[in-house]
Amino acid sequence: MSISNVLLVDDEVSFVETFSERLELRNFETSTAFSGEEALQVLERNGSIEVVILDVKMPGMGGIETLTEIHRKYPLVEVIMLSGHVDVASAIEGMKQGAFDYLMKPVEMDQIIAKVTEAVSKKRQHEEKIIQARIKEITSRRT
Repeated sequence: MSISNVLLVDDEVSFVETFSERLELRNFETSTAFSGEEALQVLERNGSIEVVILDVKMPGMGGIETLTEIHRKYPLVEVIMLSGHVDVASAIEGMKQGAFDYLMKPVEMDQIIAKVTEAVSKKRQHEEKIIQARIKEITSRRT
């Protein structure tokens, strides 16, 4: 059983392929996308994705726009933003839009694994709270 299901989104194909392989070796299930539009399609097809690792600078739909759409359609999915450029404004905007964290490339594997693990934990805690609230609502109707 995998630790988590992660979607890697970056227009740099070699980065995505290498990072995906490295995560899979550490028992993560990975999906990949090379654009924001493709990321949204993957999320639509695969409801088990818990964390998205998303590049900020991509042609077409950029990272911030993709983040906004992800949170609109899939509010419990956690998003970790990645950037190869120092851009404080996009980091601030990403955090305002609900990114779990913002990391700079090159990122150490141990650092990204720690962040993904934290993000998965947060997502699962939110899901558990929702389940508990639903159980409470159902049982209160029966009394």
